[in-house]
Amino acid sequence: MGYERVSDANVITQQYMDSILIEQKLIGSTLADLSVEWYGETFSMPILTPAFSHLGQYGGRSLTGLEEYSVAAKNLNILNFCGMMENDMFRRIVDTGAKTVRIVKPYADAGKVRDQFAFAADAGAFGIGMDIDHIFGTNGMDVVVGEEMAVQTDDMLRSYVEMTDLPFVVKGVLSVDDAVKCADIGAKGIIVSHHHGRMPYAVPPMMVLPDIAKALEGRDVKIFVDCGIESGADVYKALALGADGAAVGRSMIPSLEAEGAPGVEAFFRRLAGELRFLMSNTGFASPVEVDDSALWFL
Repeated sequence: MGYERVSDANVITQQYMDSILIEQKLIGSTLADLSVEWYGETFSMPILTPAFSHLGQYGGRSLTGLEEYSVAAKNLNILNFCGMMENDMFRRIVDTGAKTVRIVKPYADAGKVRDQFAFAADAGAFGIGMDIDHIFGTNGMDVVVGEEMAVQTDDMLRSYVEMTDLPFVVKGVLSVDDAVKCADIGAKGIIVSHHHGRMPYAVPPMMVLPDIAKALEGRDVKIFVDCGIESGADVYKALALGADGAAVGRSMIPSLEAEGAPGVEAFFRRLAGELRFLMSNTGFASPVEVDDSALWFL
């Protein structure tokens, strides 16, 4: 029999995450509190919404999927993210009341980048940031919904950071090198991600996470992670490996499609319950306490 090669980063990521086991430590433990403080605000849990783009209306409902999950984020008091969109759509998301970080694509039109950042700040965004893992495509520079992307240098990213007082988050970091560069330019957060496997054989975010966390220790940069987050156990492992929080992605979609905001809220509450159960069963009272002392690697 031949060896079956697997280049799909999503499969590789899932296999790695599932190879991490959790040791039980019950004596003296207490019921965990999931609340976290980021950027001067308290949130109910270290679980984030994904930076989705271009979600339409589901089931004939009046709000788009983007607005519906933002409503859920507001009701749950969790940090909300959104991705590529025009300013009028972002206004509608902000109007839900969710504390939202707007992630802008690395457009070749730098004027559009600056305009969207400025609009976000004026509209009441909680933070802004850039999705750097959509710079390249297999045929050269990436083109997303007709928009060409461009290489982003340290100086370009620094100029975006310096144009705002809001927390700036860089999405698509998958190496210690990029993580350190983000800290050096003044970013206040990174999302460790391979963007649902855009690059074949991409290292699982959780595999590189401990090295990134070590490199950024003391740098005042929040570390978030996504890709394959489907359960409270996945969030627990992310926290244990050095993340401050974890973002769900496609795992949220079935609940969003079927029930809108109430479905998303139920989905997040399920994950929160699973996370609290594991934290309580391993002796951790809060997310900031979680470390890798209860992890076993196959």
